[in-house]
Amino acid sequence: MITVGVEEEYLLVDPDTGLPVPRMAAVRAAAGLDTVSEEDEVQTELLQAQVEIATPVCTGLGEIGGHLLRLRHAIGSAAERTGCRAALSGAAPVKEAAPVPVTPKTRYLRMRGQAPRLVDEQLINGMHVHAGVPDREMGVEVLNRIRVWLPTLLAMSANSPLWEGRDTGFASWRTVIFGRWPVTGPTPVFAGVADYDRRAAALVESGVIADTGQLYWQARLSEKYPTVEIRCADVQLRADDAVMFTGVARALVATAVQEAKSGAPLPQCPQELLHAATWQAARYGLDGPLVGCEGGRQSARDAVARLMGHIRRALEEAGDTREVTALVHRLLRDGTPADRQRRAMAEGGLPALIELITTRSTAP
Repeated sequence: MITVGVEEEYLLVDPDTGLPVPRMAAVRAAAGLDTVSEEDEVQTELLQAQVEIATPVCTGLGEIGGHLLRLRHAIGSAAERTGCRAALSGAAPVKEAAPVPVTPKTRYLRMRGQAPRLVDEQLINGMHVHAGVPDREMGVEVLNRIRVWLPTLLAMSANSPLWEGRDTGFASWRTVIFGRWPVTGPTPVFAGVADYDRRAAALVESGVIADTGQLYWQARLSEKYPTVEIRCADVQLRADDAVMFTGVARALVATAVQEAKSGAPLPQCPQELLHAATWQAARYGLDGPLVGCEGGRQSARDAVARLMGHIRRALEEAGDTREVTALVHRLLRDGTPADRQRRAMAEGGLPALIELITTRSTAP
């Protein structure tokens, strides 16, 4: 069984205006880390209006769901005690002209000096799934094999249609904002782990990025854990949707491991088509056509069906088929979180939107 862990980033907002508020330190303190969670389960983020949680290493989706509910409750309750709310949106729907202060850590301050305007606009929140791999060599094999499926996963996860109080026309504006850093987007193909390390080192030596933590590809090798880290998804409104994406991500990794062991050929997709597929997924979510690796267009439902067919055996072997399939069907029926944000804004304006993104975090 491949182990998994999840990281989620939350935005701290004023309950009335929805504006980001720099209360990360107060929320962390109010969460009661000594009694509620392990020290490394609630972490700082780049800006002081954000907080990140990290689950322990888990073997089952039920464990992941339990930890996500526990940590979402802890952060949500702590936020309310400090006069704000935790918002589950991939981007801040509204923000003030004055930038939110940077968390005073050396790495973050260095990033602020390198790209001030980019840092000011990093009011974006993702979900990262870590899936265990036997070693880094197999990790690179996995990266080479899952890259073609990540635009579909991005389209399914879209949860950031609004920015500065207006609809951006994109389902995942977070992807657009994040894509302005030097090393982002689809993961390249690597000849092996030595090639991965050589090219990563060259990027650091160039001075364009400060460290390998700024390899912001959609998937990468973790520097801290023996895992592949899948980073393409927006943070999710609902905990069970986050569980669904964890199950899909783990099944993708498991399928890639089996393909590598059997000597199956690598899936071929030119880097430029993957970039186009990523842009199209961010633009439309599941409401428009997606770019296929052979070129041309495919319907979003067809793309999701192909993904589910690809990971079917891995889901069965993990015992995740019923849960993940039911949640995917609900997603196709009800739409993405971006669709729900747009409906809330259209039906009730900003108050309804704030209510949606700050109260659905622990919904069953």
